[in-house]
This record gives sequence, C-alpha cells and structure tokens, in this order.
Amino acid sequence: MKRKKYALVGTGGRAEFFYGALASAFRDQSELVAFCDINRVRMEYANRLLQTKYEHPPIAAYPADEFDAMIEREKPDTVIVTSIDRTHHTYIIRAMELGCDVISEKPMTVDEEKCKQIIDAVNRTGRKLRVTFNYRYAPHNTKIRELIMDGTIGEVNAVHFEWLLDTLHGADYFRRWHRDKRNSGGLLVHKATHHFDLVNFWLGTKPETVFGMGGLRFYGRENAERRGVTNFYQRAHGSEAAKNDPFALHMETNGHLKALYLDAEKEDGYQRDQSVFGDGISIEDTLGVMVRYEDKTVLTYSLNAYMPWEGFNVAFNGSKGRIELKVVERAYVNAGGKKEDEGATSYKQLTVYPMFGHAYDVPIEERAGGHGGGDPILLNDLFGVPEQDRFNRAASHIDGAVSILTGIAGNVSLRSGRPVRIDELVKL
Repeated sequence: MKRKKYALVGTGGRAEFFYGALASAFRDQSELVAFCDINRVRMEYANRLLQTKYEHPPIAAYPADEFDAMIEREKPDTVIVTSIDRTHHTYIIRAMELGCDVISEKPMTVDEEKCKQIIDAVNRTGRKLRVTFNYRYAPHNTKIRELIMDGTIGEVNAVHFEWLLDTLHGADYFRRWHRDKRNSGGLLVHKATHHFDLVNFWLGTKPETVFGMGGLRFYGRENAERRGVTNFYQRAHGSEAAKNDPFALHMETNGHLKALYLDAEKEDGYQRDQSVFGDGISIEDTLGVMVRYEDKTVLTYSLNAYMPWEGFNVAFNGSKGRIELKVVERAYVNAGGKKEDEGATSYKQLTVYPMFGHAYDVPIEERAGGHGGGDPILLNDLFGVPEQDRFNRAASHIDGAVSILTGIAGNVSLRSGRPVRIDELVKL
C-alpha cells in the first residue's frame, strides 16, 4: 500500500502531536516529508526531536515564503496546519488550490470573512478539510452523545455549560500570541470552539442566535493596579520581579520550552513568557454567552480563565429528566509538560436524574492517552484505518465553521451589544 505524504506548517507547541504520531504509530501508513515555518530554529528543533525521540530521519524544512515551492517539490497528499490561528486560512486555502487535502488544528480560523474564504475554497477545489476536535473523542463526552441519542432524558430543551480554566493553563493564553485578539479571536474562538463544537455534537443541531457579554476583568495591567499591585515586568526571562510571581513562566527551567521558544527568539522576536499583567492584552478572561439552536434548545455558557481548578460542569434539561457531568482536569502549560497530561482527568462524575425515578451514576470508560483518552482515537481517524463510528466524531470543515461561528457571533455581540444571528455572518 502506498504511504500518504504529509507536510506540516507551523512547528510550535501543538505540532508534535501530529508529527510525533506520523513518525511513530502511523509510520508504516504515512510519510512525513516536510516542515514549513517562519522560524528556522524551531524547525531545526523539530527535526532534532524526530531523530532523537522518534528515531526518524530529518525532513526538508522550508521558510514560510517557500510554501508553494514545498508543495511543488515534496508533493504531499495532505498539509497539516498548526500555525498561528489568524494564518490558518492562508495555508488551508493555498494548500487546497495546489491540490492537497488539509488537516487543520482548531480553530479553523478567527473571523467570518476568513471562514467564508475557506468554505469557498473547499467548494471551488473539491478538496477535503478536517478540523481536529479531540474533545469529541474523550469517553465521557462520547457517553453524553450516546445518552442523548438514545433518548435517556427525552428531548433536550436547555443546556448549562460552565468551563473553568485555572491559573496555570488559563493564564497561559495571556502570556503568548493568543493575548492579541487579532491572532486568536479571543477565548470565545480559540478555546470555546471546543466547547461549542461539543454542544453541536451532543445535540446534533446548529446554533441560530448568539448573545454575549464579558471583558478583561482579572489579567492585564489595569486590573492588577486596581488590586494594588505595584511591581510590574514585561516578561519573565531575566526579570527579578518575575522570580516570585506564581503567574510567571520560566522557560529556562524547561528544556522543551527553552528549545522551542527561548532559543528561537532570535529568528522572529516572539516572546512566549510575557507577563499576564502587562499591557497589550486585547482578549477577555470573563465571558458569558447565550445561544439558541435551530431545534430551539437554549444554551447558557460561561468561561473564566483564572479559577482555582480546571474542568467543567455541564447539565442537560430534557423532557424526561436531567443529565449532569462534572469533570476536573489536570492543568498544564502548552508544550510545557507530558502530552498525556493535556486534558487528562482527575475526577469525573456523570449522573442521570430521571423525571420519575431514582438518580444513578453512569460508568465512564477509562482510556489511555491525552485529552481524556480521546487523542489516540482521533489520530487513528486521521492517519490510520478509522473504525465504524455511530457517533460521527470525525469533524468536517462545516463542523469547524459552525463551532467558530458561535464564538465569532459572540465577539460581534460583545462589540455591538445585540443578539447576532449566525446567518448574518455566514450562510452555510
């Protein structure tokens, strides 16, 4: 069987999830042929990891302005896009125009105009675009889909979904490029795309109208000053003031972060360890959203990025009862620890409350691997031989669009103060 060829664009913290799998578990089916990035040092480090960690030979490395040349010379079947969010559409569209299928890290893109451009390119080129929603594959999330599909609580009328990011993981979005909303779309797009996709997946419906409120209430210099902070710094590296700050990230103490970012700064000036209480933060840390879906279900959603524990509470109110799920996750810093710690859970409880009957807990399968055991199944779906799946967890470009459009509509609502209909933004 001919091995499929893959090229990867963007060798930052999320990239190894994909190229590591291609270089190990799926090596017989796949051929990793090239890296592409704006940062030469970071590509060199990715090639060192291929050799030392995965015993894989180094592959070709192309600067970002030679993307077309990479496609022409290496002839990949599929391009994997793990670059900064605001550039996803550039590489997705160009790869499809050059005859490649695409796998994109979430979010698919950051605003409605770029979303329209991607959908147009899919229709125009006929190429396939997959978006990697690994949360769908976590056993506890799949079990919710199963309970709802099987009519356990009848017709779902309302969902309450509360997501908590703690002061390790949540703070991390305010240290790096995500803090600039132009780059990430804010947490309503970059992070909540996972959560809005889960609701779409669980309910089997699409959002219709979105209303959002929120702001920057904890992070940022002005909020710190309001709480009486007087000692500030621009970044942690080399700063005396950062030494005793529990919010500081010290990259020099973590070999992976040092090689991936600190040693690569000389190439593009990107600082991975900026102060979460500095200036220039344009994303929100406190968010509340209401969504009405096409089937008339109503979602109330909240996201807070400075909590003492990480995880979520979700409840479904139906015509025959209620489902509640609480998940406590192990906190982590992106690219700063073991992959299996990403989204790993330390506590899960799933309870069904029948309308006329006794409440009961539902057992949840425990699986090995990152993101609550879902990552290995997702990777097999992407690179292996997918198993038959009654839950249809594999996410298309339409799934990618519908999830981000909830957050994008939320951002429009934040700016305008009014409810926003999805079809005002993009007609799917």
